[in-house]
Amino acid sequence: MRARHLLLLLGVALLTACGKEASAPAPSSPAAGGAEPLRVLATSDLKDLEPLAAQIEKATGVPVKFRFGGTMESTQAVLEGRAEADAAWFANAKYLLSDAAGQGRVKVQEKIMLSPIAVGVSESDAAKFGWNRPDAKLSWADIARAARDGKLQYALANPATSNQGFMSLLGVVAAAGGKGEALAASDVDRGAIADFLKGYKIVGDNSTYLAEQFTKQQGTRANAFINYESWLLSLNASGRLREKLHLIYPHEGVSTADYPLMLLNDARRADYLKVVEYLKGDSAQLWLARQTLRRPIKPELAGQVEDLLPARGMQVELPFSPDRQLADGLIDAYLNEFRKPIASTFVLDTSGSMQGQRREQLVEALHYIAGSDVSLTGRIAKLTNREKLWFMTFSGRVRPPQLFEVPAGSRPAKGVLPQSDTEAKQAKLREVRDAADALHMDGGTALFDAVYEGLTHMLAERKRQPGYQYSVVAFTDGKNTAGRSLEAFKRDYEQLPEDVRGIPVFMVMFGNASEDELKSVVELTGGKVFDARKTPLYQVFKDIRAYQ
Repeated sequence: MRARHLLLLLGVALLTACGKEASAPAPSSPAAGGAEPLRVLATSDLKDLEPLAAQIEKATGVPVKFRFGGTMESTQAVLEGRAEADAAWFANAKYLLSDAAGQGRVKVQEKIMLSPIAVGVSESDAAKFGWNRPDAKLSWADIARAARDGKLQYALANPATSNQGFMSLLGVVAAAGGKGEALAASDVDRGAIADFLKGYKIVGDNSTYLAEQFTKQQGTRANAFINYESWLLSLNASGRLREKLHLIYPHEGVSTADYPLMLLNDARRADYLKVVEYLKGDSAQLWLARQTLRRPIKPELAGQVEDLLPARGMQVELPFSPDRQLADGLIDAYLNEFRKPIASTFVLDTSGSMQGQRREQLVEALHYIAGSDVSLTGRIAKLTNREKLWFMTFSGRVRPPQLFEVPAGSRPAKGVLPQSDTEAKQAKLREVRDAADALHMDGGTALFDAVYEGLTHMLAERKRQPGYQYSVVAFTDGKNTAGRSLEAFKRDYEQLPEDVRGIPVFMVMFGNASEDELKSVVELTGGKVFDARKTPLYQVFKDIRAYQ
């Protein structure tokens, strides 16, 4: 029986599935010329469904226009009534519908397909530990113990910003509590959280980024990937891994994404129903299963795709308490107590070209992560307890780093509860905002000198205090005009100790910055480029927080 459970719908991205080739579902009627498109706000994990737009129109006469966005922003847009869409398509609607505003926005929903969460372990390690035996019945408690004992080092999407990351953490908590739907925030086993997170080695929000990092570090830094089954099967089929993953489904239950298509605009109900009828039809269901490796919502079709989808994948749905305080408290505890604390250097371009509106946007972005944004996404992106942040500004030369260290908060003796910022933390956040206000812009752009010095600074700090999650965030609005060239940076980077490979560089592209050069840096350092030319800079800075 499928039990109620609470899903936190936050930033998720899935790799485009690599299933077997299949013909498109057969159309049933011609398109209606000139019809108004059904606007669908979809989360980025559903980008692999873009080909469906043309197929839906051919089959139903209803043109469909997808707009993809991060799950955090999309959920918040629906809750606030500014989605500008006729329908929404998310991995799950539980969080959205747990809110009165969400219940009012969503007129009706229909589940379209299924994909349970699984733990993908490198086949050699699964064999070594006996996890691949036909009679093996691993639990979430076994997963947590294996992480504690160093047997399981995994990649996982940030539990504070992604559905699968949060539900994996909550699975551990639910199994440890043993109370299912009756679990309350005060019942949370704090030791189970600590055990599980000891194995958390590759952090990120975007699953494509996580896959890239896991592929590079499989067998060295990590041996497991926790994600949706469809994602792991697609990665196995991609041929990119050093070795395939053995999928483990904890026997007491898993959380399953059911991908509901939700009607937001009641005036489009008739078109919505046509689209749903088509998507739940046999031909569309089989196309979805074969192309995306997500399971059909219709059990009677399972036999036709059993060669692609493991029979053991559909487990009992793990029951979770609908208590909102439990979810909020667990996220707060993850961010501020249990995860490895963040240490990052923000390498900030203060060249002359940054004067005026660009400076205003940079200051605004720094204010947002220092607590001025009280929205859902802003609260999660805010600097956390125990965090260390350095501002390293540069123009034609690089200036010494300025440290801001956020103090630790109090810890409850039992369970998890959301906590307000202490006066000491509020004071530190004000210091960050004041420093942002004081930024002065002039001179040239010694970008590669600044990135290099940011990395060597983080290397020295990690040698001194290894218990942090280190990264460099570099922001520039222009091309390099002083100091090292890109080639000199690459040469000097290769001479750094091997430990530097564990410090990603996230590059923010703004203004006239060279996209090719920034991509070269992140390819070398294992980071990611964020494009702030079309997205508000404060939003980009918040997105980066999910990767730290």
